[in-house]
Amino acid sequence: MIRSDLNFSKLPNIINDLNTILVPPVCFGCNARLYRGEQILCVSCRAQLPLTEFNFSTENSLDRVFYGRIPIQKAASYLYFYENGLVQNLLHYLKYRNQPRISHLLGKWYGEILKQDDALPKIDMVIPVPLHPKKLKKRGYNQVAGFGQEIAIQLKADYREDILSKTSHTRTQTQKSRIFRWQHEKPVFKLLYPSILHRCRILLVDDVVTTGATLEACSKVLLEVGEVEVYIATMAMVP
Repeated sequence: MIRSDLNFSKLPNIINDLNTILVPPVCFGCNARLYRGEQILCVSCRAQLPLTEFNFSTENSLDRVFYGRIPIQKAASYLYFYENGLVQNLLHYLKYRNQPRISHLLGKWYGEILKQDDALPKIDMVIPVPLHPKKLKKRGYNQVAGFGQEIAIQLKADYREDILSKTSHTRTQTQKSRIFRWQHEKPVFKLLYPSILHRCRILLVDDVVTTGATLEACSKVLLEVGEVEVYIATMAMVP
């Protein structure tokens, strides 16, 4: 006989507690055990995240990456990316160890910061830098998607993955000069449904900025629509 006073609403918590006992979740930063209330990172590792503290009111080093290259409105990044550092380890799990929830958590954290930034105007649409279909099929997800979705929720903006598509399956371009890229490479990104972007304020999101070439190429395509403002937000940047 089933007890009538059993509270079935507590079953998910009970199941989660059992799973935690059998397979304790660990921090992606230091491998220490996570406790209730901690997600992805332990409290200690989260406190050690190298925040850029960039905002949309004052000039920063990411803004200067795009000077003279593309007329975006403003750029900001959540974290600094250091070789062999905490952020590199976190993003490695995100991109290569099938951990898309990291993207959602970083987006939630950064979205809460952006929501409080009075210098950031009302964003109409959040658009992620797309993956080529071959890479998307291989990985199973765009590592930037969760980041963009959570930011869009915080900013009460539309989230659209179908605006930009990547048409060329290219390797990293960090070793090529800008002049070489401009002179020798075909357009990598294609704009879909340009009419819906008219007079839009767009927040373009990506994972890590190194040379800024990818964001430059995406912004160029978006700005071809006319009467469009492009802002940039990324998970991290190489200082």
